[in-house]
Amino acid sequence: MRRTNLSLIYVAAYLLASGTFLIFAPRVALRLLLATGDYGEILPRLAGLLLLGLGIIVVQIVRHHISVLYPTTLGVRGVFCAGFVALYLMSRDPFFLILLVVVGIGVLGTSVSYLLDKREGGR
Repeated sequence: MRRTNLSLIYVAAYLLASGTFLIFAPRVALRLLLATGDYGEILPRLAGLLLLGLGIIVVQIVRHHISVLYPTTLGVRGVFCAGFVALYLMSRDPFFLILLVVVGIGVLGTSVSYLLDKREGGR
């Protein structure tokens, strides 16, 4: 499961980076993500804390090669992607499309890696 493990480094990187950025510079982070809504300063910081926490968990999954959780990381991100689509449809804020693309790239990378690793027998 070497490829799948490596694919999760991208996930850990965007979670840790975006979480940190949302905690310390929420307005700048949202502007860079093309947000058009007004989300204040507190809720984005809360989201940043949650992203940072998820990032730490993913780092541990990668570090300890916890392959039993690889499908779970795909499932959770699938739920997130569906949520981003729903939130975009409700708000028309391009922020949610950016999130969909960033997370979707990771889902695609992990899915392909997981399938290739499984085909090779999980070595």
